[in-house]
Amino acid sequence: MARIRGWQRWLIVGVIAVAVLVVGGPFVYTHFIEGKAPKKLSLSSENGTATTGDASASASGPLDGAWKVTTGSQAGYRVKEVLFGQNHEAVGRTSAVTGDATIAGSKVSATTVNVDLTQVSSDQSRRDNQFQHRIMDTSSFPTATFKLTQPLDLPSTTGRVTTKATGDLTVHGVTKSTVADIQAERSGNTIRVSGSIPVTFSDWNIPNPSFGPISTEDHGLIEFLLVLSH
Repeated sequence: MARIRGWQRWLIVGVIAVAVLVVGGPFVYTHFIEGKAPKKLSLSSENGTATTGDASASASGPLDGAWKVTTGSQAGYRVKEVLFGQNHEAVGRTSAVTGDATIAGSKVSATTVNVDLTQVSSDQSRRDNQFQHRIMDTSSFPTATFKLTQPLDLPSTTGRVTTKATGDLTVHGVTKSTVADIQAERSGNTIRVSGSIPVTFSDWNIPNPSFGPISTEDHGLIEFLLVLSH
């Protein structure tokens, strides 16, 4: 009887230990090993910090002319993940961003932004492997492009501006009209623009990113922080 009771006790301990691992393991991994996701790209992001937009800086020279995307620009994705009930945000980014814009007066008449998806990376190599191959197939579709299709009227040419930009987004070989929520601010000879575009994966024929024990929503965000030089 004593041996049976001992065996039962160890069985109970084992069941409890497994339960702790199943429930606590993902919590520890998500919150302590993987850590918090990077903050959203914005005009106050650490990478590409915006200026305060004082009048003297914003009034430095005319806006008219050609502007080019330059060093300090970033773009990437943000998708919500669930691992055994634990919520997390997956974030991948790249600084391989190019493009240009044309401004006349208070109107942006043309803008094109290109992102090299083959250079996008996150904090997890397995996630990056899924992104580069099964999900985005970057060997076939290496570039994402946003092209302005409607002139953008700037409500102000000084200080911080919040507005929307309508354009064609090309991702995974599919082009669809979309709207980007943006903020812009000028400092001297540079303009910084931050924003995001909501993307439902099926609209662009992108496979759902879920794999293994990780499930994701059917949509995510494209984030960007652009630094343009006159």
